[in-house]
Amino acid sequence: MLARVTRKMLRHAKCFQRLAIFGSVRALHKDNRTATPQNFSNYESMKQDFKLGIPEYFNFAKDVLDQWTDKEKAGKKPSNPAFWWINRNGEEMRWSFEELGSLSRKFANILSEACSLQRGDRVILILPRVPEWWLANVACLRTGTVLIPGTTQLTQKDILYRLQSSKANCIITNDVLAPAVDAVASKCENLHSKLIVSENSREGWGNLKELMKHASDSHTCVKTKHNEIMAIFFTSGTSGYPKMTAHTHSSFGLGLSVNGRFWLDLTPSDVMWNTSDTGWAKSAWSSVFSPWIQGACVFTHHLPRFEPTSILQIVDVNGNVLPPGQEGDIGIQVLPNRPFGLFTHYVDNPSKTASTLRGNFYITGDRGYMDKDGYFWFVARADDVILSSGYRIGPFEVENALNEHPSVAESAVVSSPDPIRGEVVKAFVVLNPDYKSHDQEQLIKEIQEHVKKTTAPYKYPRKVEFIQELPKTISGKTKRNELRKKEWKTI
Repeated sequence: MLARVTRKMLRHAKCFQRLAIFGSVRALHKDNRTATPQNFSNYESMKQDFKLGIPEYFNFAKDVLDQWTDKEKAGKKPSNPAFWWINRNGEEMRWSFEELGSLSRKFANILSEACSLQRGDRVILILPRVPEWWLANVACLRTGTVLIPGTTQLTQKDILYRLQSSKANCIITNDVLAPAVDAVASKCENLHSKLIVSENSREGWGNLKELMKHASDSHTCVKTKHNEIMAIFFTSGTSGYPKMTAHTHSSFGLGLSVNGRFWLDLTPSDVMWNTSDTGWAKSAWSSVFSPWIQGACVFTHHLPRFEPTSILQIVDVNGNVLPPGQEGDIGIQVLPNRPFGLFTHYVDNPSKTASTLRGNFYITGDRGYMDKDGYFWFVARADDVILSSGYRIGPFEVENALNEHPSVAESAVVSSPDPIRGEVVKAFVVLNPDYKSHDQEQLIKEIQEHVKKTTAPYKYPRKVEFIQELPKTISGKTKRNELRKKEWKTI
């Protein structure tokens, strides 16, 4: 989720009451429509004229951030800071692009000297929304080390898997997760450096706050080619173990210029607030690259937990584009020219990479269709589609119907083997507490009848099983593959 900071938002948030707004922050109109676009006036002419060159060498820190520093010094940029951070205790931090540059060069020297990291070495970063997360992002750019972000919700098992799979040489985290790292570090032969963001020292760890006090801010940014790997993101792991997706220096650093300029419509006078978890790629998109490409201010509010107050063509099995109304696989055209905002490959997994290509398209793994107006509609993950008696059934529609029944707290729908229909819809249901004592057979019938009335009758779950909780990934996504394997394991 993301939002643009407005004066109204700041007035309504108690934690912001003591803060002053600077620069030009565009608010929303009273009728909730956004303001007139600032970066283009006509979509068709913009689309025809737009061209993005890809140089042989590119580094976001040197070629974008340091350029904004130069404009800042020359008075050619509004007075907005580059970074504005607050927390619920009213603590506040603002950095200009010059200060961001100085601090990130100090961090870069720590990576190169104290941690002895070389260009291409891999750095796992697991921090909440603290300023050091942003400095680490830029420091890795400056040193040519490969950044691997992770959510703070990772468990000890998750951390071990990521350290071993990525062959990471360094990890940066805080007091909360340091014990989990220490518990598995001996099993990770490539890990030789650990940095902790803490007010306290910890044996075997370099204290980043102390190291920053003594580090030099003189550092020469490495000269990276545009197609060198810049970052690796682990997928959520909804269909098997999380896989590593690689992004180059240009895929985000240049590719997201479209997001920053045209989608988010940012200018150097704007403040951008993205509430995504720091472990997800969305945080890189809208908390780092998109706003800073445009010279906008990145705003973040650190809370312990969230508090609410490309071209797509649908294709068939042979890679042919389907007409409107026909369901198929959602694909992104990658030939003759691959969008460089798309990740390059699955790391150390060539067979998985090859399986995503069909004709001229990268197959996303999602099923959907395009309507007559050109809008795309998501149906389900391809693995989740149920084929029963020749009918294709997406689980989400059935789950939505199930969740409307008052007895259902959560549900997950998968295929289950059937001797007559091949497979049928099975629903795993977590009951609301008030219904756990009800007669289960009667409740199953009520739920099935409810689904028949809410959606097409053939989609109703012919099998229903009540369970205590659904298996989920770290990011909260239901592991349907786990439930599906349970159903089919005896076949």
